Amino acid sequence: MIDATKFVEDSLEEIRKTVSKSGVISACSGGVDSTVTTFLVHKALGEQMVAVFIDDGLRREGEPEFVMRTLKNLGIRAKYVDAKKEFLDVFKGKTDAEEKRKAFRDKFYTTLGRVSKEENVKFIAQGTIKADVIETVKGIKSQHNVLEQIGIDSKVYGYKILEPLRELFKPDVRKVARELGLPKEVSERMPFPGPALSLRVLGEVTPEKISIVRKATEIVEEETKGLRAFQSFAVLHNDKATGIKNGRRVYGNIVTIRIVDSEDALKAKAKQVSYEILMRVSERITGEIPSVVRCLYDITDKPPATIEFE
Repeated sequence: MIDATKFVEDSLEEIRKTVSKSGVISACSGGVDSTVTTFLVHKALGEQMVAVFIDDGLRREGEPEFVMRTLKNLGIRAKYVDAKKEFLDVFKGKTDAEEKRKAFRDKFYTTLGRVSKEENVKFIAQGTIKADVIETVKGIKSQHNVLEQIGIDSKVYGYKILEPLRELFKPDVRKVARELGLPKEVSERMPFPGPALSLRVLGEVTPEKISIVRKATEIVEEETKGLRAFQSFAVLHNDKATGIKNGRRVYGNIVTIRIVDSEDALKAKAKQVSYEILMRVSERITGEIPSVVRCLYDITDKPPATIEFE
């Protein structure tokens, strides 16, 4: 484990030295990685930095409001960017997981490029951590916030990148968050992928599918919050299955529940969950989401599976 006090001191010095008097925008999704990065850069530079929340239409229920409220409570100057239509458009006709990840990544960086020009800044800060880099470089899956480590020069988007957490794994990021005095709702927050719910829709991503998986995710998180799992979420399948609703045959959606324990996200164990909890989740998902007729539980560890399905 790192010495969090020394890490913060060294990071503040490095950020000030690298940026000098230039302006910075910090991409903040509300997760622990991006929020710690944002707060670090704010602590180092003050008003030289503006946090940017990109609303891509792929967030969990209430997420935009949560992020903007959190940034305001931390005293950070923040900007909301409505890019829902632009992001959802990039998925049209795409079914391959890597193709979807790369489409999200390109839209993410071009959107930040547009904002950087509006704000007249030369640097983008982002919450890349070591696990993101390792999995992207190894070709396991392309993380949306990894560029230079795979040979893509960020200057093509019009800016340089700051990654103060790039050598840390998740436990150390949480330690830094506590050292910075960030609230528990940030420091202990469950990981959530950058491409958000798009990774939890198998096949082509559409607004209708996002709506289904958003509601299913909300139910899973509500019913499993006492489990203290590393991650718990829902996945919407591309295939459909026969079911019965209101006494009639329905050819409806399939949702899988995924609950895992992990330290660094490089390995994970499927969590043993009581049948009572699983049944409650299943009953709520099939009862509250009209199109869903089947609910499954994934018991596969990482490896051989990944945590996310896409």
